[in-house]
Amino acid sequence: MIRRPLELFACSLTGGVLALVYGDAAWEGVAGTLAGSALWITLDNVRAARVLNWLRHGHAVNPPRVSTVWAEVVERSRKGFKALNRKARKSEARLQEFLAAIQASPNGVVLLDKTSAIEWCNFTSAQHLGFDSKRDVRQQIRNLIRDPAFIAYLNAGDFSKPVEIDGRDAYPGHPQRISIQIHVYGKGRRLLLTRDVTAVEQAEAMRRDFVANVSHEIRTPLTVVSGFIETLQHLDVSDEERRRYLALMGQQAQRMQTLVSDLLTLSRLEGSPIPGSSEWVSSQDLLSQVVDEARALSDVLAQGSHDLVAEPSPLFQIAGARSELVSAMSNLLSNAVRYTPAHGQIRAGWALLADGSVEFHVQDTGPGIEAEHLPRLTERFYRVDRSRSRETGGTGLGLAIVKHVAQRHGGHMLVDSVVGQGSRFRIVLPPSRVLSD
Repeated sequence: MIRRPLELFACSLTGGVLALVYGDAAWEGVAGTLAGSALWITLDNVRAARVLNWLRHGHAVNPPRVSTVWAEVVERSRKGFKALNRKARKSEARLQEFLAAIQASPNGVVLLDKTSAIEWCNFTSAQHLGFDSKRDVRQQIRNLIRDPAFIAYLNAGDFSKPVEIDGRDAYPGHPQRISIQIHVYGKGRRLLLTRDVTAVEQAEAMRRDFVANVSHEIRTPLTVVSGFIETLQHLDVSDEERRRYLALMGQQAQRMQTLVSDLLTLSRLEGSPIPGSSEWVSSQDLLSQVVDEARALSDVLAQGSHDLVAEPSPLFQIAGARSELVSAMSNLLSNAVRYTPAHGQIRAGWALLADGSVEFHVQDTGPGIEAEHLPRLTERFYRVDRSRSRETGGTGLGLAIVKHVAQRHGGHMLVDSVVGQGSRFRIVLPPSRVLSD
């Protein structure tokens, strides 16, 4: 701070001395002193101008070369700029992390200004609502989402509950439902959140259908049993009629017991851990067990008239739950026995595939299944022919159990069928669960 007044004094003194040396009058000395002061002010203003120009347009790493107090101003400003730049970079990094987190969210996020124009949105919301996350910024949201339900929701201004519309990927046979809710924040700005609720609605529909189907499946045999009980309680019937009624009641009771057993099996499959690789079972033992059970069922339903053959199969070990594998294989064979007419052929066996996986296959000469029914065969309680299924004692849950068992063992189920020629069901298991003998 002392250097600056010293410079002023030196310039003024130098001007005064020079004026006295080269002049004759005293006023010339005063004029020289004023001229020296003016020179110093001019130099100081030049330095100040350089500093101001740097502050306005310069960069922190290229400060001007100045002296006196201006050098301290420049140094302090440069340090302040660096600190501000560090804070700005940190803020920018945090903002990018925050935006990246929103981008990774399974829910859509759209920021709207006071006029409902898009300020920012993530990719999920663009996919849900069908617009471009970059190109459509600053566009009015009502111009991009023209669903009447959403327009009415936006105009009403009551955002306490969400509204649902069809998604961009919805088409006949492939529904997609998107839930939208708006939250007001700041000074009139709006946060629009989207969520794909298709799976939730489908699960809810499946739950309703499941409860309705279970109720129906149990109500029918209960009605039959209660009707026969009432008949036996209030009417005099012959011994032959009584035996027939009791046989029918036993049949319906067995049907309910089978239904409950299948429901418990499905519940156990859905709620238990995936089978590990510590338990190994022989493919030949599994095949022999399920074929023997199928032959016993054939004896009951068709007096053993089916040509049921266990085909020669390779020997290997399978890693999995024996009870689950037996249940799945037995369901396929029992279905073949139930739906194949008397004297029909049923073939069952194992096969090694080229990629190291294995398949258990059951082929019959039954009536076959129309192509339109194949995608829905594994749905619970779905039946191609309801009356025939009930006559043969089916619950409509067998193929659902097979599908669950296959998936729990890392595999899948395949179906090939030709109407009038028969069907071929296969359970394919991955190489990781196979150990060749």
